[in-house]
Amino acid sequence: MSPGTEQENAPGRTLELRLGPVAHGGHMVARHEGRVVFVRHGLPGELVRAELTDAAPEATFWRADVVDVLEPSTHRRDHVWDLADSLKAHRAGRPPVGGAEFGHIALDEQRRLKAAVVSEQLERLAGLELDVEVEPVALREDSGDDAGGLAWRTRCSFSVTAEGRLAMHAHRSETLIPVGPMPLATEEINRLRLWELDLDGVERLEVAAPACGSAPLVVFTLADGVAPSRLTDVLARLSPEVSASAVGPDAGRAPLTVRGRGSVSERVLGRHYTVTGEGFWQIHRRAPETLVAAALEALDGALAPGGQVADLYAGAGLFTAPHADAVGPAGHVLSVEGAPGTSRDARRTFKRRPEVAVVQGRVERVLRRHGGAGAFDAVVLDPPRAGAGRETVHQLVEAAPRAIAYVACDPASFARDLGWFRKAGWQLEGLRAFDLYPMTHHVETVARLTPPRA
Repeated sequence: MSPGTEQENAPGRTLELRLGPVAHGGHMVARHEGRVVFVRHGLPGELVRAELTDAAPEATFWRADVVDVLEPSTHRRDHVWDLADSLKAHRAGRPPVGGAEFGHIALDEQRRLKAAVVSEQLERLAGLELDVEVEPVALREDSGDDAGGLAWRTRCSFSVTAEGRLAMHAHRSETLIPVGPMPLATEEINRLRLWELDLDGVERLEVAAPACGSAPLVVFTLADGVAPSRLTDVLARLSPEVSASAVGPDAGRAPLTVRGRGSVSERVLGRHYTVTGEGFWQIHRRAPETLVAAALEALDGALAPGGQVADLYAGAGLFTAPHADAVGPAGHVLSVEGAPGTSRDARRTFKRRPEVAVVQGRVERVLRRHGGAGAFDAVVLDPPRAGAGRETVHQLVEAAPRAIAYVACDPASFARDLGWFRKAGWQLEGLRAFDLYPMTHHVETVARLTPPRA
């Protein structure tokens, strides 16, 4: 097959490939006649047939999905979710649903692959060689049971087909695939049986089922011109305890609560938080307490009564609350979040905490007003996947807190930011990695960064 022949390399064609190492993003790296092919749904060392999904002749790399395994890895197992199984999807003439791209891999091997990705990114982007171990997270406190990597998602987003059926997207595609029970979702979400509802007139659904056991919330985004009264029959099929709200297709419109409350109450280590349907919250049922404990550990020695703390990219204030407790009424916590709705959640949670200042805005802009040398004793940095960025890193280097707890959901952006900190003389004094997203390629890390020693 000629690498320059567009017809032969068009999406839908299959190649026989020997898969190489795992790459950031959940792909395995293969080569075809000198060109890199990023292949999903495989394992290192496997010989597979892979169907091209993105293969422009002029592209520097192609993308493909495994559709047949000729020589399987010993770490391959039956997929945990038929709809996300690339092999079964191909035989059914459809793409696999996204969101469980590691579901065909034994759990221990999933964690080894994630650790390899974190180590590779640290070496390539931060110039740091480090052996990383990805820690499993039990579903319940004082339990070693991780439920086989299933039933951990307390938040799910769904789309709706033209026929009004609950659906999810295929990876990197607008293709909608009707879904039923989701193995990664908690029992509380699957118990709603949303796949049985006639969702005609609804564009998408956001579902939140708090780990503490309080009532779930379903946010329905309605199609243009559809009135909330359309939900009367839908709500009649749901348990009366389930709260629901509706929003129009314009994301700028505030949600209209149609039953119950438009928010949920989350409890983490004895602290209460208010989170609305559009607000951000960690999706693994044990993620909040796991990350809070790791962040407090990372800031050991930098927190004291009367101290000054910045919680950057603070969301609804998950880290703000324990750090406000640590510095006490005589201290101060600057809690910064860019999303207006999530920032409103934080203001509701901390309205009776005068030591907490909740500021909505871009982190780098807020730091220009409130940062500077000596502004903070400690910082929690929990940016989105894009990372903190060069300007924010430089501002924190100037502020020179005693320690930073960097909470990262993307190893590449974290390693890039860490490289900038290291160029300024900062040290990585500790790193923990957690498997908060089993069956996916995602991994969460918490690092302790400290400034140059005098």
